[in-house]
Amino acid sequence: MTLLCEPYLLDPQPDGVHVLWHTERAGRCQVVLVGGDVPEMTEQAAYAAATGPAESGGGWRRFRAETRPLSRMREDAESSVPGRAYVGVTRRPVYRQLAEVGGLPAGRLPYRVVSIDDDGQITVTASYSLAPAVPPGRPVRLLLTSDHQLMPMVPANLAQVGETAGTALDGVLMAGDMVNVPDRASDWFDSTRRPAFFASFAGRATGRWPGAPILPNSPLYPAIGNHEVMGRWSETGSLEEQFNDARPDDWDVTTYGELFPVPRSDAGGPRWWSRTIGDVHLISLFATAVWRSPKPIGRGKFQEAAQDVDRPQRWGHGQFIFAPIARGSAQYRWLANELASPAARAARYRVVMFHHPSHGLGHHCAPPFTDPVPTVRPGGITYHYPLGDDHILRDVEPLLSAAQVHLVLNGHSHVWNRFRNAAGVHWLETSNVGNSYGAYDVTSGRSRELPPGYVQQGDPGGLAPVVPTVAPLTGPDGTALPYVASNEITVFTLLDTADGLVRSYRFDTADPAARVVLFDEFPLAGA
Repeated sequence: MTLLCEPYLLDPQPDGVHVLWHTERAGRCQVVLVGGDVPEMTEQAAYAAATGPAESGGGWRRFRAETRPLSRMREDAESSVPGRAYVGVTRRPVYRQLAEVGGLPAGRLPYRVVSIDDDGQITVTASYSLAPAVPPGRPVRLLLTSDHQLMPMVPANLAQVGETAGTALDGVLMAGDMVNVPDRASDWFDSTRRPAFFASFAGRATGRWPGAPILPNSPLYPAIGNHEVMGRWSETGSLEEQFNDARPDDWDVTTYGELFPVPRSDAGGPRWWSRTIGDVHLISLFATAVWRSPKPIGRGKFQEAAQDVDRPQRWGHGQFIFAPIARGSAQYRWLANELASPAARAARYRVVMFHHPSHGLGHHCAPPFTDPVPTVRPGGITYHYPLGDDHILRDVEPLLSAAQVHLVLNGHSHVWNRFRNAAGVHWLETSNVGNSYGAYDVTSGRSRELPPGYVQQGDPGGLAPVVPTVAPLTGPDGTALPYVASNEITVFTLLDTADGLVRSYRFDTADPAARVVLFDEFPLAGA
């Protein structure tokens, strides 16, 4: 049985961790073998280890996986799967294998997955490493990233992460937008047209850079972006059309929840939650809106298509917010309680992660993150987003400032930029990993080209961007740029709490022989 992806790790516990992988058939036997001193394992030895007596003398422990079919995985004519072609939308069998590995001592142990299908075919993975949760108060090293979306530079980006930081990190913080269409199976596993999410994170991407085996060795901590949300289900429309057809009362994150069932909270399930990772208390929120075109014609952010005024079933309802986060909402109340919790207060560092760029220079920072206000006139429906009603800036940011949050990580605009508010909260977007939609400020000379009344340049939240402290890129006139917005230069960021520093690196993919450049560094506290 060939695995659709190498194993990945989720939600470490004090003495264990969740190990997941996916197959196209349920299989006869799915196990994780932990420990052991055999660098290579033959199929015969793997079969004996997976099916024989639990105590074999090999030094390993066996953990069986629970098998569950994913309910919404499909392909269509736009899919690119090895050896297959799809005419219309076709359901694709995908089975999730989830093993809860427990009883672990402190430190890293080798592990491998053994998968046996219904015909007795055996697949044995390479040996990777896992570990239980880092105890509270201990220093950690975390990768900060987002917006991979099968973009061409992602494998190069992750290859450089592996070279710079290794593949066994204490966590990967992913601020949303992992793929393009969440119900398209090949986006996650085996697209041949562009680098699939798990392939890049396992060092299995094809092309000049394979990526790096990070997720088989490092736990993933995800947040929901707009590309994790599907729109209205259809048996006939393409997957792209379904993705773009979300309505305020008809959207879902089923596939996201099945792929990443943990971490979770009692109040938010996998949509919003918190975890303590060593000396970091991480809070992940569901703060994103449907993406609509900013163009002034057709269904978009600011209007409905003129021909659809009398056909409400075709309305897009503007750039509506999926899950409320404004003052008084369930998520807001949970966040307020979480920030005041003993775990959050005891942590050396408090980090909040969500997708929408509440402060930023990118295009997606405007219009404000608020409910669209419709205006109906003869022959047209338009939407307005009041500038003073941004739910994150108006309601959430004061909570974060009062709680002395150290870092906010967001994504969405495919740029690198950072800010610091008056309360000392750092805001970082480090999503320029595969392609960029540009930066809009005085140094770029570009404007967002939005309707009058919206912020065309700079941060809509009113903060000045911080120029990188080590080696900023420069404009044609030599001016240091406070951003990275490039389709050739890719960026990644590491948080190392041993010294309390956040370091951002860039790599020029146009020059494969180039070195990674540390271009920004700042301390989380006391700066």
